[in-house]
Amino acid sequence: MSRIQRRTLALIAALAAPLVMLSVDQAREGSTGQASAGHSAGSKSYHVVHGWPVLPEGFMFGHVTGVGMDSHNHLFVFHRADHSILGTTFDQPTSSPVVMCFDAKTGLLLNSWGAGTFLIPHGLRVDQQDNVWVTDIQLHQVLKFSHEGKLLMAVGEKGVPGLDGAHFSKPTDIAVAPEGSFYVSDGYGNSRVAKFAPDGKFILDWGRKGAGPGEFDTPHSITMDRDGRIYVADRSNSRIQVFKNDGTFLEQWKSTELGRPWAVTVGSDGYLYVVDGSDLKPWQPDRSHILKLNLNGNIIDKWASYGDYDGQIYWGHDIAVGRDGAVYVGDILGRRVQKFVPGK
Repeated sequence: MSRIQRRTLALIAALAAPLVMLSVDQAREGSTGQASAGHSAGSKSYHVVHGWPVLPEGFMFGHVTGVGMDSHNHLFVFHRADHSILGTTFDQPTSSPVVMCFDAKTGLLLNSWGAGTFLIPHGLRVDQQDNVWVTDIQLHQVLKFSHEGKLLMAVGEKGVPGLDGAHFSKPTDIAVAPEGSFYVSDGYGNSRVAKFAPDGKFILDWGRKGAGPGEFDTPHSITMDRDGRIYVADRSNSRIQVFKNDGTFLEQWKSTELGRPWAVTVGSDGYLYVVDGSDLKPWQPDRSHILKLNLNGNIIDKWASYGDYDGQIYWGHDIAVGRDGAVYVGDILGRRVQKFVPGK
């Protein structure tokens, strides 16, 4: 029995309810756009770095849900450790550290922290001051930490879901503006984006459950470009939506080539990097890709495939990009993070 088959049987046993696949609408809709393939879509220009990272002897990640790069070329990895059972709630925090910091060049572990703090880790971002922001979908909180793991701010009432300026319901990700304001994709329980001042004061929100412009069905990841535009991976609607920073809808990108975006991030090179995590059918081989888009929604590059061999992804969940162009993808069912570098 193969590694994938063993994981598949374990996953099927763990899932409490069936997962629903939604179809991909390939047509343009009104004023919305459609992501199109560039001349190099499907190329092999990125390849995986074998043996990266270098893990401590006997260590294995839990579900890797978040990755983020700091200004020192360190990659932060957020994983679920011993809480890696899908569909389960937990009464006690993880017993081991779930935030791990690696040297991106060598893959060596530099630091780890977060034991005894989190229930179900999810999204992670590193801001321009190297603070580490994370979400926990069972705590219903957004948490801001220093680079070394000191808690600086908590937003949302711990363990209490809600839909207002002081509560989230299973928030998924964060985008942080250079001046410190931040945006939360609030995500599994709610269907909105919420904007906050640097001190955590609520400013505004937008979105509701639906498939129209400005509506969401699992806003799963969020990022912003240097001009302040907001990009949301609207996962169950199989699209990326683009907004002004006040929530004004600009356009959507949706196509078969783009697939079902699970994660988005804007690299320092000004391109948008995307994980197509496939259609929530882990027991049936399906598409799983990494894509590079320009900010007009055109696909410039596309690589990787479904699976758990090196260079494949198995429920790719988050993505980060280094200043040197290296791309890092965290994998839920593969329980790993992989490094891809451009080259021949």
